Amino acid sequence: MRLGLNLGYWGAGNDAANLALAKKADELDYAVVWAAEAYGSDAPTVLSWVAAQTSRIDVGSAVLQIPARTPAMTAMTAATLDTLSGGRFRLGLGVSGPQVSEGWHGVKFASPLGRTREYVEIVRKALSRDRVRYDGDHFQLPLPGGPGKALTLTVHPVREEIPVYLAAIGPKNLELTGEIANGWLPVFYSPEHAGEQLKLIQAGAEKAERSLDGFDVVPTVPLVVGDDWKACADAVRGYAALYIGGMGSREKNFYNQLACRMGFEREAADVQQKYLGKDYEGAMAAVPLEFIDATSLLGPKERIAERMQAFAESGVTTLTVAPAMPDPEGSAHALEVAAEAVESAGVA
Repeated sequence: MRLGLNLGYWGAGNDAANLALAKKADELDYAVVWAAEAYGSDAPTVLSWVAAQTSRIDVGSAVLQIPARTPAMTAMTAATLDTLSGGRFRLGLGVSGPQVSEGWHGVKFASPLGRTREYVEIVRKALSRDRVRYDGDHFQLPLPGGPGKALTLTVHPVREEIPVYLAAIGPKNLELTGEIANGWLPVFYSPEHAGEQLKLIQAGAEKAERSLDGFDVVPTVPLVVGDDWKACADAVRGYAALYIGGMGSREKNFYNQLACRMGFEREAADVQQKYLGKDYEGAMAAVPLEFIDATSLLGPKERIAERMQAFAESGVTTLTVAPAMPDPEGSAHALEVAAEAVESAGVA
């Protein structure tokens, strides 16, 4: 099991610290550093900046939003980043959610599975430097009856194949991930609850008659180092409450639904009720300690190593940490602790 680092969203006043963390992860031989995007900073610009100032670590999008770019534009971006980084780019994709897709990008949040399947097919076709012709339900290239012509990507990526990861939460999307992706980017991953999710990925692979040898399972896990693991959990409450309670509408919040499937249905409803009622402190307090502990790395190195062993045994191949420490120095130290813990756990 390798380690990764997730920098999250850029532009929150921690840019210099995040770059220092990326460099630290590179020095510690972490496998990959990921950047996210929502409706603020974009991931490719951040990743190009990080790639220019690191030497070995891969850079990955977790994720590029499918409604934000045409598949051809995503292929161009992936090829460019792979070239500039010397073959270190990983392409993570996700459909985002209805509020961002329709409210920010002006793209209908309809048929997300079908759109994702066609999107990935076109991206791969373009990256293989085939002439791009596609006649799908959601994408047609070139557009029929017009002056458009089938074109070939002019940039040569360093690698023959840039790995494609999907950020999947729902059962059908997990099956699709097993069918078409090189890896999975889960959120709120718990070793004790991931069995059913991984079975769905396996079912998708069997449906496509493909092997999952080399398939990369890459959860992002909050990391808080300290003597008292319960006190450490408090640093994760705001993040968990935002996603379970406020990331989406009352009727459609994929993260809330995930918490329900993990057995926290009553608690998830309480968090959402409080968050949407603008009782943010109450929402944070309502996040169950058991949920935070199951989906995070908390406490001293020995406890973190024990949990890392559980993650590895459950099927995780790259464990991406997101330090939730109060200062840059603490976050850098947490990366060191995680590197020592994965070694002492015997799963590196």
